[in-house]
Amino acid sequence: MEGGAVAEIQDILDRLAADNGVAIPLAIESGSRAWGFPSPDSDYDCRFVYLRPATETFTLFPRRDVIEHPLSSLIDVGGWELSKALRLLIRGNAVIIEWLTSPFAYREHPEFRAGFLDLAEDVADRSLVARHYFHLAEGQSVRFLDNPDGEVALKKLLYVLRPLMALRWLSARPDAAVAPMNFGLLLDGVDLSADVRQDISDLLERKRTTRELGTGKIPGSIHEFISGTLRDMEDFREAPAEKDTEAGERAADDFWRNWTERLSPA
Repeated sequence: MEGGAVAEIQDILDRLAADNGVAIPLAIESGSRAWGFPSPDSDYDCRFVYLRPATETFTLFPRRDVIEHPLSSLIDVGGWELSKALRLLIRGNAVIIEWLTSPFAYREHPEFRAGFLDLAEDVADRSLVARHYFHLAEGQSVRFLDNPDGEVALKKLLYVLRPLMALRWLSARPDAAVAPMNFGLLLDGVDLSADVRQDISDLLERKRTTRELGTGKIPGSIHEFISGTLRDMEDFREAPAEKDTEAGERAADDFWRNWTERLSPA
């Protein structure tokens, strides 16, 4: 993480908090740098959770629950209001889980982050999270890999492999709903054939050292892994919720009330 970019992101967070009158208890890196496969010219993708003043939450006309900063060539910053993050968590959206497990934080209130992760482990529905990853992987596969000539943008392979590895990781752990965000940790936690592991390792090394991977044919072992995993995980396509949604909503409400009272600006 380059010091100048990190300092610029922290300045942006300060300005966004002041301009919007919000508190930002968590801001993390969410892109390829956090996934563990940056390129030499990878940009920075900062995502954050924020809280509005308590008085602004009691209204018939709530403000937008997203804050965005204009994109630059190097830095992308945006965040969700805590209420939005909690609602998506209950619905099985894995994005907020990944934010909570990111290895890079630009700022954090340690107790808030730990409490939020504890909540996610309690209320996240494994079945819905797996369904999220299945559709993400399938959508990325169709978008990036459905090329009749067999030539694909090789870096896009990683955008398919990452949710597939999360699916494999969850499948091997029936009691878990929170998978690691980092791709290396996912790889360490799943069983793979030696040729798949080697081909992925080669792809990662090229990604780390090359500005543009270019196009090429999908290695046979990886192609078989992608199609085989999507086939094996087909049951998650329409997987129903496993947990009591109302109980999760009550716990999320309690968390929201507690931290709004503690951290929201006056």
